[in-house]
Order: sequence, then C-alpha cells, then structure tokens
Amino acid sequence: MRIDLHTHSNRSDGTDDPAELVRVAAEAGLDVVALTDHDTTAGWAEAAEALPAGLRLVRGAELSCISPNGLGGTVAVHLLAYLFDPEHPRVLAEQGRLRVERRDRITRMVTRMAADGYSLDPDTFLDRFDDDLPVGRPHLAQALVEEGVVGSVNEAFSSVLHNSSPYYLRRTDTPVVDAIEMITEAGGVCVFAHPFARARGRVVEPSVLLDLAEVGLVGVEVDHPDHVQEDRDALRALADRAGLVATGSSDYHGSNKGIPIGAETTDPEMFERLVEKAAATPVLG
Repeated sequence: MRIDLHTHSNRSDGTDDPAELVRVAAEAGLDVVALTDHDTTAGWAEAAEALPAGLRLVRGAELSCISPNGLGGTVAVHLLAYLFDPEHPRVLAEQGRLRVERRDRITRMVTRMAADGYSLDPDTFLDRFDDDLPVGRPHLAQALVEEGVVGSVNEAFSSVLHNSSPYYLRRTDTPVVDAIEMITEAGGVCVFAHPFARARGRVVEPSVLLDLAEVGLVGVEVDHPDHVQEDRDALRALADRAGLVATGSSDYHGSNKGIPIGAETTDPEMFERLVEKAAATPVLG
C-alpha cells in the first residue's frame, strides 16, 4: 500500500481543487491520501464526492499552533489532525476564531502594502476568497503573483512576506496542548508535522515531542521532504521510545511546490495504528 498523509488543496494553499487532488492521488498510484488543508475542513465534502474507486480518503486538517520550544521560549508549529468530528463545539469555535483573526490580519497587511504602492485593494481583497476560508499569507502571495508583482509564491515570501518584512503581522495561533486536547475530544488524533524541518526556521527540541506524547499526541511525521536523514533517524528512534506512530508524507501543494504527491509515504502498519486510535470520522473508500 502507498499512503500519503499530508496534502493541500486550493481550500488552503495548494493549487488543485479537492476533486482534482484525489484524482491526482489515484493517478499517482496511491491507495490512501489525507486531505489536510490549513485550519479548515472546507474541502472535505468535495474530495469525498469525487473519490475515485480504489482510493481511500482520510479527512484531516493542518492546525497552526504555538508550542514551547524546549529552551524556555516558543515557536510556531503545525499539527496534523485526522478523523475528527468537524462539528464538535470546540472545533467549530476555534475555526471560527481563526477565520476572523486571519481575515483581520491579512486586511491589515494588504492595507500596509497598498499604502506603499502595491496594486492591492484592501477593500476588495477578501472578495477573492470564500467566507469559510482562514485566509493567510499563501493567499496574499498568490494574489501578488496574479498582479504580476512577483513571479512565484516562493518569490513573494522571500521578497515581501517573510517574517522580517515591514508588512508582516503575527498570528494568534492555538496553543499546541489545547489543540491536541480539542482534537482528542472531537474523536480524532494528532501527528506533529515536520518537527525537524530546520530549513524553515526554528524547531522544537526532542523533549517537547516527549512531553506532548504524555498529553495525547499520537504520532510524529518522520519522513518528510524537509527532513534530512539524520533527523529522520532521530525522530524514528524517538517515536519508538515514546510509543508514537511514525508517519511519512509528501506535504503536496500542487504547483505551488515542486514535491510530487506520494513522494514520501507512511508504512501500512503505522497507518492502521493511527486509524485504530481515532473514534469520530471513518476513513472513506
């Protein structure tokens, strides 16, 4: 079996719509694919409706969180949440809070950019996006590409949307322990996404993963395109020590990133362990 547990559609920062994504997954020879858009479940129904025969769908989301870094500070991290009830009150409340906060943040960023002459209208910018989406910097980056300001999403981030940019504003993310508790209450399971992706910036210490395993973290993403072999080996050993499920995923974003779907995969035994721990939402297909 070929299992990819981390992909994104255009309901967050990918380029494929959910129906196209499951088609691409089937054509790539996957047996199981997880749809894990950022902080939203908006693509679940479309992906399920278009699910090709022979492909199983894991419905999930990638949650933006803030975590202790193990050195006395904090760091932004991501949790992959799978098979949870999207109608659970805590989930609905937090997704609603995030949508409002994200839209206010992006409006203020666009206003700053417009004041400096960028061809973006803060009064109409959000009209591009559905109301149920938590709009973020990737959406702003794509708008800059469409306006011809930059040539690619990567260029947008490296030139004007990086964390040191005068246009950047911090998000108010979910505390990581709260997110784990929320998803567990909603019948789902959490996997720590790309914990040692050092090229992206600061990462957590291994002790943080051990601490989170004590409060309900179920797995850790070991095989990821942004992990070097040394870190994969360390994470696999840590997962064995802590009893965590070790997953592998492509983090597919369509044409926004060059990594093909199925580039990294999860061992079938690990996948079954993950599913056995979830109680709310079944795997489809």
